[in-house]
Amino acid sequence: MPHFSNKKLIILLVSVIFLVALIGFSLRDRHNATLPEQIIKDTVGFAQSIVAKPTNYITSIFSNIDSLLNTYEENQRLKMRLEDFAVLQAEVSTLKAENSSLRELASIEESLRDFDPIQATVIARNPDQWEEKIILNKGTAHGVEKNMAVRTSRGLIGKIVIATPYTSEVELLYTNNENYRVSAIVVDEDNKEIHGLIEGYDDERNELLLKRIDSNIDLDVGGKVLSSGLGGIFPKGILIGEITEVTTDDFGLTKMAYVKPAADFSILDHVIIAKRNTISIDGSDGSGTNEDLTNEPVVEVEGDE
Repeated sequence: MPHFSNKKLIILLVSVIFLVALIGFSLRDRHNATLPEQIIKDTVGFAQSIVAKPTNYITSIFSNIDSLLNTYEENQRLKMRLEDFAVLQAEVSTLKAENSSLRELASIEESLRDFDPIQATVIARNPDQWEEKIILNKGTAHGVEKNMAVRTSRGLIGKIVIATPYTSEVELLYTNNENYRVSAIVVDEDNKEIHGLIEGYDDERNELLLKRIDSNIDLDVGGKVLSSGLGGIFPKGILIGEITEVTTDDFGLTKMAYVKPAADFSILDHVIIAKRNTISIDGSDGSGTNEDLTNEPVVEVEGDE
């Protein structure tokens, strides 16, 4: 059995006493640290700061990456919502425009006393004849016949040239057909009707030509050009356009005017086909009625409209 020497025993007891005293001293409520404590604390704090800086830097990098990913996902969701909102807004705008157009057409129906209006929709337009012809979704099965006038809520656009059972083709006022004429009038300040013919259009100005006006008659820029109804196809009083310039034609014997169309020919969707109620005169001796209202379209006067 080993035996401790007195010297070693004394050293051990002193060490234990010193350790207990040191622990007791450390546990005591103090306001100032001892020099060894200060050295140890500063050394540990310095080491912690060295380790903490790169750790915090790396942590902030991952945090920023996560924030960027979250921002990207949120941005994508917002973009999808904006796209949905844009589509909805476009649909609302289209519905508002259609509603406004249909309301205008409905109000026109009430004013077409001499016609049976037939509403139609443009279903096709030939790119090669964009300014000349359109196709409608109404045909002979709906009462449409050749030479019926066609208009929009803003004004006259043309007439039916071909009618099939369920479609019809409209030749617009902008046609290159030299035989296409529309009898027109301009009402002056004294409410007098000045007669002329819409014949062709100017490619450069993109305006209709009002010709065969007496050279002695004064025309004012800004005058409204209306259909006269003399040809038996186009109803009287439908707005065609507005005079933008007056000049001479046929060596100064007649006047010619440039007319800006009232209807927008670049955007045609809903239109009205006017089925005219004609009046025929009975040549009898007067016994009985002398006016017969029919729904047959009037035959076009050659050289007019």
